[in-house]
Amino acid sequence: MVLPIFGIVLFGLLEFSLLFFARGELAEASRAGARKATLPGASSSDVEAEVRKVLPRRLQDSLAVQVDAGAKSGDVVTVALAVDMNAASPDLLWPIGYSLKNRKLYEVARMIRE
Repeated sequence: MVLPIFGIVLFGLLEFSLLFFARGELAEASRAGARKATLPGASSSDVEAEVRKVLPRRLQDSLAVQVDAGAKSGDVVTVALAVDMNAASPDLLWPIGYSLKNRKLYEVARMIRE
């Protein structure tokens, strides 16, 4: 009687841990992309290449990168990333009605342009 409840809690803990770890990887990749975007002459493709260099392969397939580079020195540079949650974690809780399908992880980094 306790085993199914324990299994659901265990699966939930595993899924949350994997998603939390993936969010940390996204945060690091968005910061690396924002650092690249603050440099003079950096293009959106340079920023995306830097993000892909930092991000693990399993998260790159569904990656969406949005770069808002300022026009002049002192402007705010924004790098936003979005990744499917299914790429970060297996969908373990779908039997109880909580699915990761069509859900995304988001991360945004902002820095000042040099």
